[in-house]
Amino acid sequence: MEINEYQKLAMVTLNRELDKKEMLTNAVMGLCGESGEACDIVKKHLFHGHELDRDALIKELGDVAWYLAEGAEALGISLDEILGRNIEKLKKRYPEGFSSEKSINRTE
Repeated sequence: MEINEYQKLAMVTLNRELDKKEMLTNAVMGLCGESGEACDIVKKHLFHGHELDRDALIKELGDVAWYLAEGAEALGISLDEILGRNIEKLKKRYPEGFSSEKSINRTE
């Protein structure tokens, strides 16, 4: 599946009663909430002796994707554009790939 196709299909389930400001607020709050749920799964695995619940983590990451799509929709842009801009930022930051040295001594 292509990322913009995902955005289109995911937004079928968007609450169309929300205005753009409410959509954006819901998106960033949802990203925080779902990221926290993903983090909790990994925390339990690392520090509480649980087996990694891979299926639950995949579902939470899917929920993160949904809220990212909602944020893009609220801004009137595609997920493809968001991801493309992120790659451009990363290329500038780490033109030869990640290094601890460049991360520690990063200039914006």
